Amino acid sequence: MLKKNPIPSLALAVLFLGSMPFPGIPALAQDNPAKASEEAKPVSVYRLDFALNESDDGKRINSRHYSMNVAPGYSTSNEIKIGSRVPIEAKQGEMQYIDVGTNIWARFAERGEALQMEVRAELSNIANPEQEGHMSAPILRQLKISASTVATPGKPTVLGVVDDPNSKHQFELEVTVTRIR
Repeated sequence: MLKKNPIPSLALAVLFLGSMPFPGIPALAQDNPAKASEEAKPVSVYRLDFALNESDDGKRINSRHYSMNVAPGYSTSNEIKIGSRVPIEAKQGEMQYIDVGTNIWARFAERGEALQMEVRAELSNIANPEQEGHMSAPILRQLKISASTVATPGKPTVLGVVDDPNSKHQFELEVTVTRIR
């Protein structure tokens, strides 16, 4: 008596089922037109040049500059962070460290011809001893700006302006976007 070999039938069934599309699972042989157009689109790269300008009674006395390159859509967050971790005595004999310096976070997207950006900037420092008065613990001075705007390439865009409540100083954060590629 001859037995029928089940392997050719099984192989045929696997080939047949493997060629059928299953709901929720993209078929390997099918092209995804949205993905194909996304891959074909050239990558744009922009440089974001930030300037933190400090004025005293209307006269510019200081300007700090920070830059980062951004490829829209490739990172949810781009960040510049510069500063120090400063020890602070929280309780008698117990030290904690705080970040003091400059942090700039940016998210950037192309929306047609518009360049949409979201920026958060934080500048902190320890107050000068003459500003602290007679306090034994240091005073932490802080400036924060959070902004969402549409930028024009090549033109400075002011993201925010804040006044120092302890002096006649004013701080202005601006960004200039330049297309690199």
